[in-house]
Order: sequence, then C-alpha cells, then structure tokens
Amino acid sequence: MNILFVNSIGRDKFGGGEKWMINAAKELAKRGHNVVLGSKKNSRTLHYAKANGVKTTIFEIRSDISPLSTLKVAAFLKRHAIDVLICNLNKDVRVAGLAAQIVQTPIVLARHGMLLCDNKWKHKVTLTKLVDGIITNSNTIKESYKNYGWFGDNFVKVIYNGIIIPEKIVAHDFSARFPGKKIIYSAGRLSEQKGFTYLIETAAILKQTRNDLVFAISGEGKLEIDLKKQVAHAGLADSFIFMGFTDNIYPYLKGCDLFVLASLFEGMPNVVMEAMAMKKAVIATDVNGARELMVDGKTGIIVPPKQPAALACAIDKIIDNPDMLEEFGKAGYERVTHEFTMTAMGNKLEKHLQEKIVAKQRLK
Repeated sequence: MNILFVNSIGRDKFGGGEKWMINAAKELAKRGHNVVLGSKKNSRTLHYAKANGVKTTIFEIRSDISPLSTLKVAAFLKRHAIDVLICNLNKDVRVAGLAAQIVQTPIVLARHGMLLCDNKWKHKVTLTKLVDGIITNSNTIKESYKNYGWFGDNFVKVIYNGIIIPEKIVAHDFSARFPGKKIIYSAGRLSEQKGFTYLIETAAILKQTRNDLVFAISGEGKLEIDLKKQVAHAGLADSFIFMGFTDNIYPYLKGCDLFVLASLFEGMPNVVMEAMAMKKAVIATDVNGARELMVDGKTGIIVPPKQPAALACAIDKIIDNPDMLEEFGKAGYERVTHEFTMTAMGNKLEKHLQEKIVAKQRLK
C-alpha cells in the first residue's frame, strides 16, 4: 500500500497524536508499505519522524479552507498513487480530504486520538462526506460518536495504541538536584487539558503536611507563565519544577518514584503507557481510555478529574509504600507488554487498511 499521513499541528507542538502517527508510519513501513508523513516545515513532528527513519514531506495547512494547499496535496496523492490517506486534525480532513475527493484517492481516514468533534453540522458534513472511516484508540470515544447517530456500525474502528519500549534507558538522577526527596513526575503540554492547575493545587495540599515531595514536569505551552505564577503564589517554588520540553521522557520516568496524570480529557494517554513500560506506578484521572489502559487498584489508582484533594489522598496513600509502588509498577509493565505492543497495533492497523480498500473496491 502507498500511505500518506497528514498532520498539520503547530511547528512547536508535539504530543501523543504525533507520536502515534510516527510510530504507525514506521511500523507500516517495516512491513513493506510505502509510507510518507506530511507536516509543517521545521516542525517537531517532521524532525521526530526523520529521526525515526520515516519518509517526510511538507504541507503547510493553516486553516479549514486552503485551495492552494488542497491542490498541492492532490498533486502529491496523484503523483504517488496514494491508496490510503490518514488525517490528524479536522482541518487536515477538510483540506487533504477534499484533495482526495478531487483525485479519487481510494481510502481517507480520520485518526482521532481524543474526542475531536462534537454534535455539530460542520463536523457531520466533514466526517460523512470526506472520509471513509475514523480510527480511534478508546471505546469511550467510539461510544460518544455512536450517540451522534451519524455513522454505521463499522465506521469508527478502535485500535489501541502500541508502544516501543527502548532496550536501554539510563535513569535521570533526580537526587543530584533533590537529595532525599521523592519525585512525582508528570509530562504533557502546558495547556488546560492536562490539568496542571489542579496538580499544583494537589502539591499545595501535600505541602501542608510534608516537605519531602518534589513535582517535576516535562512540557511547555501557552499556560507556562500562568502556571509558574500559580506555583510561586502557592509557595511551591522549591518543590514544583518545570523542566521544559523533551521528546524523550523515558529517563525521567525511570528515575522518578511515581507518575501522575491530572488531565481533564484524553484519548488513550500514551504517557501513562510509557510510565507503565518503565515499571512505574501510575495515578491518573478518570478520563477517556484510562480504565481501558489501567486496572484500578492493580497497576495504579484512578481518581476523578478536577479534584486535587482526591489526587493528594491517592499520592499520600502509596508514595511511602515501596512495596505497593513496586507491585503496581510490575503489574503495569506486564499489562503493557502483553496488551499494548507495537506489533499488535501494527497488525490491527494494517489489516484494517487492507479491509477498507477491499470493501471500497466491492462498491464500485
């Protein structure tokens, strides 16, 4: 198959959706398919893709309507005889999906790593007229879309994320900077979605009774200044640390004591999967995909979102219990390595794409 992934996320943004596309592209290429990923010039997505051996091209999709970009994508689709186009954002579907309609590309799919559309007419038109299906990573998202009443039973396909676990990871030495402290680690864009405001409130609650915890955060984003102000106002400057962006969080995961996800919504949170792969106990908010990935009380603890007191209670419950931390970590590792491998994801994705092509040909 000739496959094109299109992802027009901002040049300086990089998250789970981008990592999924690159991993999927790499896995499909390993199986002998001709795969290209298109994104913005000098974007982190393209840099990461190239570093992982994925072929890339440049598409500058900036808005829902872009005739020039549509024509450029159409020319690429035709020139390379693309069989499958997989789009990331809604604007990618509208611009690249329209290009596929022009040149009659066989299959167009939208990949939704989180709930990307609500029950509005513009989303209905986009997803019923320009694509042949949606790939998502959690049953909760599929059920939400089912309730819209727009799609047939097989239109939305759930394919769980896969993970590549590096063979050798050197743990980051937090003790050099924070001797004697227990490290609670989190990572993600500094945006409202990731719930860092509530994590800061959690840290403030715990600070009232103990001074042996340090919260370390990897990521950057538009809320960075506001979050740092909140930290300073709460008197947490020495125990809530922003470490900036990194495209490799594994050393920090391996070096921390506990991983926490405070998100308000997600799809299937890759970062939780990565923490489990490093044998770390996880405390996560009850967002889309969390209960499909984790086993509450076995691989970690799931708490309600937007409730700092509940999050603080969960942290306090296990951070001083090394046996429980180790037990949760081992159970998480076993679950990830059995249920969420890249091979399993690649098998399901490849089969799904092939089935979509065959089904479309039968309709002709």
